[in-house]
Amino acid sequence: MKAIKIIEPGVVNLVEIGKPKVGDEEILIKLKALGLCGSDLKTYRGQNKMVSYPRIPGHEIAGEIIQTGKNVPSEFQVGRLVTVSPYSSCGKCVACQQGRVNCCPYNQTLGVQRDGAAVEFIALPYKKVFLVGNLTEEQITCIEPLSVGWHATNRAQVSSKDIILVFGCGMIGLGAIAASGYKGAKVIAVDINDLKLEKAKALGANYTINSQKEDLEKKVFHLTSGQGVNVVIEAVGLSETFKKAIDLVCFAGRVVYIGYAKEPVEYDTSLFVKKEIDIRGSRNALDDEIKEVIKMVESRKMKIENLITQNYLLKNLGEALRFWDKHTDKVTKIIIHFS
Repeated sequence: MKAIKIIEPGVVNLVEIGKPKVGDEEILIKLKALGLCGSDLKTYRGQNKMVSYPRIPGHEIAGEIIQTGKNVPSEFQVGRLVTVSPYSSCGKCVACQQGRVNCCPYNQTLGVQRDGAAVEFIALPYKKVFLVGNLTEEQITCIEPLSVGWHATNRAQVSSKDIILVFGCGMIGLGAIAASGYKGAKVIAVDINDLKLEKAKALGANYTINSQKEDLEKKVFHLTSGQGVNVVIEAVGLSETFKKAIDLVCFAGRVVYIGYAKEPVEYDTSLFVKKEIDIRGSRNALDDEIKEVIKMVESRKMKIENLITQNYLLKNLGEALRFWDKHTDKVTKIIIHFS
């Protein structure tokens, strides 16, 4: 079968590999579409420290069941459309014992620590496969990245009583915006790209701020009657936004970091104590959260199609990564099609 391998940073080849065999508790999935993740771009750029080469990228899957193992439950019928959880966990560490398998230190994500889904067929344990209803291939590929934003809103305990500020309107930030709006919160989206802010509006943002053109603090405190927001979710990964989150959150507020800061961050920690802020990290997503996102997407309450900015065939995945590498401001979600 055909597959795409990133041989080394900047080198992408279409190759032939063996079709996977199906274990007793596995499902064979025929890929219909694949979303590219920021981790795939980092692998292409040689910036992902968790990756060894060569590596097959990809973990945002829309596929069709074509074969099941003998111990797979009967609801997984051949022909059904599915998405997957791309994460593994050890089941034994402290995180796993608490049910927080998403942050297992031994996690291996498809396309990162192990080969991914830029292949024609993939076999996965049925417990990692999720049935979806009447959705398009493009919508299905968006479920996993949206679930990362959903998880962040759970870490922040977002409710309908909250005003949320989300830094960054890339795919993960948009997932947090969509989830917050779906849960009934008021949402302020912050970015420096007007096109991305328009996408935030389409996914439920009540207010948008271009922080290069507007006074961010002045507008935020105006919108919150001088109090600051209940929750800040940082999905950029910049020292400036890491620190600004502390400034803009209210007393007794919550800050959740999804982004990875690319350099050490220096804080005035007095506000941690004075405001008694809850500060949390957020990584990946849990299986139940993926199921909740499937319900959200199936509700048709948001225009998921607005997230798709480029489409390519599998054989042109390298071209897609080259385009993204040079035009990051023009990309929200690239979809790879298999036919």
